[in-house]
Amino acid sequence: MPWLSLILSLAILGAYEVHLASVSRRQPLATARSAHALLRAEWVQALSRQVGSEIVAVQALRNSLMSATITASTAALALMGTLTVTSTTVAQDMALFGMQQLSTRLALELLLLATLFASYVCSATAMRYFSHSSFIMSLPVDSEERVRRTPMAVDYVRRAGILYSWGLRLFLFLAPIVAGLVNPVAMPFAAIALVLVLRAFDRAPAGLPPLG
Repeated sequence: MPWLSLILSLAILGAYEVHLASVSRRQPLATARSAHALLRAEWVQALSRQVGSEIVAVQALRNSLMSATITASTAALALMGTLTVTSTTVAQDMALFGMQQLSTRLALELLLLATLFASYVCSATAMRYFSHSSFIMSLPVDSEERVRRTPMAVDYVRRAGILYSWGLRLFLFLAPIVAGLVNPVAMPFAAIALVLVLRAFDRAPAGLPPLG
């Protein structure tokens, strides 16, 4: 029963993410994720045509960089704290059972650590892209270097936004895992509740113009 709950929970979250990715590919403005990616690209292109916007652009990217830094720091602290709490039990369980008998609690603890680490990696990589984007966006708008690097800035800001979004999303994925550590049977219900919350977050923003 605990293993069934774990597999069912992962299937629920995985199916929702696959569905969301499929919808985003077919209809770029149907989800908040794809709509925000388009917004970031249009933001770079619009400011790249506006002389004197370099300081505004760098300030906006700095705010995003700070947000990604906070997320990465939180994930790193949570990872270290979780590792401190679970390291003894994980080591004992792995030494006792090896790979012949993997308990659901050990699997959930490893999944918890992996999710926190993935959140840190996504947020830290987003910081890298935001930082490099700020160098490009600080170049004079009418300079040859800025014109040549604008497509790179569009791509970097798009990547940074996606990675930052995943860094936050992985924090939300911790909810079913924590519920499973308390009671494995509660994990599928927590996964369903999380999907309902994510649906509200992933709903396309209102007032979007149709694609031409």
